[in-house]
Amino acid sequence: MAPISLTFPDGNSRDYDAGITPAEIAASISNSLAKKAISATVNGAHWDLQWPIQSDASIAIHTMKDDAQALELIRHDCAHIMARAVQELWPDVKVTIGPVIENGWYYDFDRAEPFTPEDLGAIEKKMKEIINKRDPVTTEVWDRARAVKFYEANNEPYKVELIDAIPGDEPLRMYWHGHWQDLCRGPHLQNTGQVPGDAFKLMSIAGAYWRGDSNRAMLQRIYGVAFQNKEGLKKHLHMLEEAAKRDHRKLGREMQLFHMQEEAPGQIFWHSNGWTIYTTLQDYMRRKQRAAGYQEVNTPQVVDRKLWEASGHWDKYQEHMFIVEVDEEHAREKSINALKPMNCPCHVQVFNQGLKSYRDLPLRLAEFGSCARYEPSGALHGIMRVRGFTQDDGHIFCTEDQIEAECAAFITYLSSVYQDLGFEKFEIMFATRPEKRVGSEESWDHVENALENAIKATGHPYTLDPGEGAFYGPKLDFKLTDAIGREWQCGTFQVDPNLPERLGATYIGEDGAKHRPYMLHRACLGSFERFIGILIENSAGKLPFWLAPRQVVVASIISDADDYVHEVVAALTAAGLRAEADIRNEKINYKIREHSVGKVPVILAVGAREVEERTVTVRRLGEKQTQVVALDDILADLSVAGKAPDLL
Repeated sequence: MAPISLTFPDGNSRDYDAGITPAEIAASISNSLAKKAISATVNGAHWDLQWPIQSDASIAIHTMKDDAQALELIRHDCAHIMARAVQELWPDVKVTIGPVIENGWYYDFDRAEPFTPEDLGAIEKKMKEIINKRDPVTTEVWDRARAVKFYEANNEPYKVELIDAIPGDEPLRMYWHGHWQDLCRGPHLQNTGQVPGDAFKLMSIAGAYWRGDSNRAMLQRIYGVAFQNKEGLKKHLHMLEEAAKRDHRKLGREMQLFHMQEEAPGQIFWHSNGWTIYTTLQDYMRRKQRAAGYQEVNTPQVVDRKLWEASGHWDKYQEHMFIVEVDEEHAREKSINALKPMNCPCHVQVFNQGLKSYRDLPLRLAEFGSCARYEPSGALHGIMRVRGFTQDDGHIFCTEDQIEAECAAFITYLSSVYQDLGFEKFEIMFATRPEKRVGSEESWDHVENALENAIKATGHPYTLDPGEGAFYGPKLDFKLTDAIGREWQCGTFQVDPNLPERLGATYIGEDGAKHRPYMLHRACLGSFERFIGILIENSAGKLPFWLAPRQVVVASIISDADDYVHEVVAALTAAGLRAEADIRNEKINYKIREHSVGKVPVILAVGAREVEERTVTVRRLGEKQTQVVALDDILADLSVAGKAPDLL
């Protein structure tokens, strides 16, 4: 065979015969590596140890220490092992597909009887038996005719359909985990025993249509999670328990913040407590934006399709828009409008009013813009994913030379907001030019350098995301990590020369000629609805005192203290605090439990001694210890705590 040259991560190259496999390469390096190897990366593609390499390539051999590759293989093999276990337990079950997903996998089955939670235990037990057998994993490449004949003979109609759906005449890869076979692109581990038997768990059962076709019979989907070791699984399960406790939908009910109902899918009914959070956060953001040099505007929610056609959204985004047809009296044609899914085109209209000079730039516009986007019902999730929402939207119109300074200023602004709201750290993802793009290479170089220099100037770490920018410009995405380790992408900063071009935005430059401004799209929170959901879950409902909807409850211990309770509430209210009285004829422990469930930060208990001494007994949420404090002292303390961070 002709020799090929393979280059390793250390830069060294070796010659091998064409057709050599990564397993053979690992063995040629050392016996130790041959035993530890699980897969390879060949020219950037994840490669099975059994797949031959036919031409010159770069190669890296992976072991279980390589987290990304190890987890992908463990989860992929778990999917196959689970499907094998199901068919060994119930031979009549038909298997379909089973991909890797975040943290695990799923597999869809066609079975007459529904799976039960008890069945999941039996499947897990069988999976561990298969893992302990250490059956070899082997692979072959077959042509379509042979594969179709095989599956027809074994009464596997879903596999035949999958083959028919694969485009072209490419050969098909067949995998065996012991005696059990599946059609799969791979790669896989080399034997079932390489899957950690104590690091996976079957989680749930759900319904799913075959390839999303609701006209077909419902299949049964089993979800599982898997990790490299028992500790990883334990950590994940603990995170899920914490997430369930922190679920904003559950806390929203307990704190009486909002509700949702089928008559308005994806829309929020804010209750008084929830709306207090909303407006308090909005007031805070309004002050921050004003201090950062933004002019607040407000634009229409219903806009004629002509603007959406001019902006390009009508062609590319119409499926997510709510269309409004108005049959105006005496009109020859219906007026076709849309609820705005975003604010950008409307802000260009504000910019376009009146002649703008280079001296007017940068011009920073901000809007708490109410938007509507059609989201499939299955994608809706509490207030995190809705159809009606309000963005803390902003657009900066500037010259190319002003981009760097504006980007640096926004990162500083965003960092201050996140810190005030309890997020000390955030990650910046820097998405660079995609393969298909508009604009000159020189302009892309300039703009990308401007963003990178801005990030470096602020001292924040960042991660490159090559090729993931928009076709017209690069962007920054800002990700928060919450108290239980989940990431949330909230803020964004995007450079756009395209929309000003499409909508005719210009300014008069120093040379007296017309020029196109750059439009910088920026948001800090993203949407108020989603961010409030994140805040609730991050804090487990124990919001910062200044943001808590019910800050103080003054509760009577005896009825003779009722007048003093009202006096304390009046004093707190006069100090700008949200305070309420609880003089119900209930025991104080009952009141404390009820208000603690409602996540009231401070409960002031008042009895005979407190009336006589003009004090209150202070109980703070989450603390068992109480403290007797003079009324004037608690007023002074809570008055400071009740101020938003930017007002201190």
